[in-house]
Amino acid sequence: MALTRDPGSTGEGELAALRDAGLDDRAILDLTHVIGFFAYANRLVDGLGCELEAGMDEAEADGD
Repeated sequence: MALTRDPGSTGEGELAALRDAGLDDRAILDLTHVIGFFAYANRLVDGLGCELEAGMDEAEADGD
């Protein structure tokens, strides 16, 4: 959450918590890449004013 909302505030405390939860450096890097990609994709889609494809609202509501 911190990486998405306020990336400048993240640091050793967040890394320590992830390591305490069992993640190694590779897993933390992978996680950071996924978070960064979704942040990028969401901003791109929102910035271009894209809308969900037909049926996506229903699929999301159904948990598909």
